[in-house]
Amino acid sequence: MKYRRMGRTGLKMSEISLGSWITYGGTTPDDQAISCIHRAFDLGINLFDTADVYARGEAERVLGRAVQGLPREQLIIATKCRSRMWDGPLGEGVSRKHIVEAVEASLRRMKIDYIDLYQVHAVDTETPIDETLRAMDLLARQGKILYVGCSNFSAVQLCDANHLARERQWFRFDCVQPHYNMLNRTIEPDLLPHCGDTGVGVIVYCPLAQGVLTGKYNGGRTPPGSRAALAKGNWRGRYLNAALIRRLKAIARFATLKKKTMSQVALAWILRRPEVTSCIIGASSPKQVEENVRAVDVTLNERDLEQLEEILE
Repeated sequence: MKYRRMGRTGLKMSEISLGSWITYGGTTPDDQAISCIHRAFDLGINLFDTADVYARGEAERVLGRAVQGLPREQLIIATKCRSRMWDGPLGEGVSRKHIVEAVEASLRRMKIDYIDLYQVHAVDTETPIDETLRAMDLLARQGKILYVGCSNFSAVQLCDANHLARERQWFRFDCVQPHYNMLNRTIEPDLLPHCGDTGVGVIVYCPLAQGVLTGKYNGGRTPPGSRAALAKGNWRGRYLNAALIRRLKAIARFATLKKKTMSQVALAWILRRPEVTSCIIGASSPKQVEENVRAVDVTLNERDLEQLEEILE
């Protein structure tokens, strides 16, 4: 495993991290999820990302069970708050009230004393950002969280929040968690350069486009039990249209020539960016973890990147 500093901080994260969105506490049996987490740790993964809303708290409970037998000082446990977790008008958002209640609930579910990285899951337009930052600052000074982050923030939203934090001398957002992969590059013009300039870490989610960049859907097929089979809305239209299938086949050919898997090439392509700290993978088996971890040893030279750029254009 290789490690990168989270932005300007001294916190060193594994280039590949393990997440629990959709899988843990839901479609993946608990014992199997715990096996994945333990295998990830054995392979050098130290960042384990979840959120209170994943499976309505069950993902946090599974992660909490898994880490009980692991050395806490070697783990970075990250979770998020924002989405609805209980009934009534106070059950969602990032007000001071909701954040304080939510962090206590997450600590209880995971049976840990502190959270390494606590993140705002998404912007809350009904709560002033100064209220959110001040609540995060309070929790950090109490020792309940160590680092503060955000997810799904634009470059402008991140810049405004951290400018205010600097003015008030509060803990700032030291990382952002955006959606980024070969098929979704919207963060490249603004967010990535801003994070590079200001020392904000970038922890990427959906680096394999919900399994599309693993090759399992090549040809447009939808295996039973896959994310495509379980997805709602226009998932197939977005990810498995004719133009994208042609790109996927070309990426698969490229990976074969490199003697790598599609997922390893897709992860290495993301890690080409120095602003990126870590890629969050999802895995329902230890074998998937093992395959994806090998991406840290994949080198894409200038010619490789030119070829991939031609495919992605």
